[in-house]
Amino acid sequence: MTSQTPTHVFHRDLKGTMPVASHGDGIRIVDTAGKAYIDASGGAAVSCLGHSHPVVIQAIKDQLDRIPFVHSGFFTSPVAEELADLMIEDAPAGMAKVYFTSGGSESMEAALKMARQYCIEVGQSQRTRFIARQQSYHGNTLGALAVGGNVWRRAPYQPILIETTHVPPCYAYRHQRADETAEEYGRRVADELDRTIRELGPETVCAFIAETVVGATAGVLPPVPGYFQRIREICDRHGVLLILDEVMCGMGRTGTLYACEQEGVSPDLLTVAKGLGAGYQPIGAVVVSGKVHDAFARGSGAFQHGHTYMGHATACAGSLAVQKAIRDGDLLENVRRQGAYLGERLAARLGQHANIGDIRGRGLFWGVELVADRDSKEPFDPKLGLHKRIKAAAMDRGLICYPGGGTADGVRGDHILLAPPFIVEAGDIDEIVERLAGAIGDSLGQIGA
Repeated sequence: MTSQTPTHVFHRDLKGTMPVASHGDGIRIVDTAGKAYIDASGGAAVSCLGHSHPVVIQAIKDQLDRIPFVHSGFFTSPVAEELADLMIEDAPAGMAKVYFTSGGSESMEAALKMARQYCIEVGQSQRTRFIARQQSYHGNTLGALAVGGNVWRRAPYQPILIETTHVPPCYAYRHQRADETAEEYGRRVADELDRTIRELGPETVCAFIAETVVGATAGVLPPVPGYFQRIREICDRHGVLLILDEVMCGMGRTGTLYACEQEGVSPDLLTVAKGLGAGYQPIGAVVVSGKVHDAFARGSGAFQHGHTYMGHATACAGSLAVQKAIRDGDLLENVRRQGAYLGERLAARLGQHANIGDIRGRGLFWGVELVADRDSKEPFDPKLGLHKRIKAAAMDRGLICYPGGGTADGVRGDHILLAPPFIVEAGDIDEIVERLAGAIGDSLGQIGA
């Protein structure tokens, strides 16, 4: 099979062709033509252990020999129980239970419904409104898409999305004023949430949703100091649940198992996926606070929701092996060490480039924002499709990166996201940065920049 072979698969891009993956080798993917690609983004920040971890693969095989699947309406499984124990052991203060799903969008959909039912359980059924942020992404199911602020993903489905209110993002590169500190900016933008809750009526608001570190839509936006502590205070003052989306940035990606550890806050509900199972099996989860779970236990005693494959035994077995491998290999230390080195190499190679506006990140989670003019921060014309050109040029050079458009305001702007596996080494990072710089140069040359 080649990328030109006729296919019955409904691919994402119906006009293009893709190489066909043959096998994985550590942080590399090899296609059927024998070409190797450094996976510098883990697909979409998924493959945190690379593509051929023998212990994880063996754990999945062993579980298949025991029992591959049991329906959660009839049984639990030892691997689901042990995985939940391990996740709660290291979870932020107050988190008590884990609700398993099959992926990130499912996790967010479950969290939204859980938040709504929580309001019913505590006798506040008038709370029906959700508030989220512009330039966010929370998944592609209708509920998750509705609370997300990704303009182009929402546009075709706008008429059938639930009503959601969006407040400004914490986006210091574009919105922090020259006359304010990072902390002052964080308080100012957080207070937009307080103002919005008051305008809507605090008694009507169910939850506020935010990515702890913004991922795909705006190209890695770490929060400024104090921002989430202020957000937590505002939510508590108004009785609003805080849902943190760590589908992309969680499970070690930013250097701590949960990204919110670095913010000093605990949410009421926390969604994870991607790095939870590292791509070896589809899995996600909602980590639930004791406060929320206890309301269900004291009330109806059941969550009116469910999916066939939740708590899938084989997926839980793979994920358990992934999480143990991260701990046993002290890989979070490698994330912090190599992440710092990646930031240094990006700054050294691209920091003075005329068309690089910002380089930002945390752990092994980095974004590079491109601009037509550094002084004005003016983005490139979206019609040029710069981020798509960089993706194609990088693939030609044997590099997988994760591009995005609409970075600045939902329509204009281009960025490249990097999220290499936790097993990456310094030599790999050198190669990633050089190939990315080459791909950026190739693409800017194509548009005459």
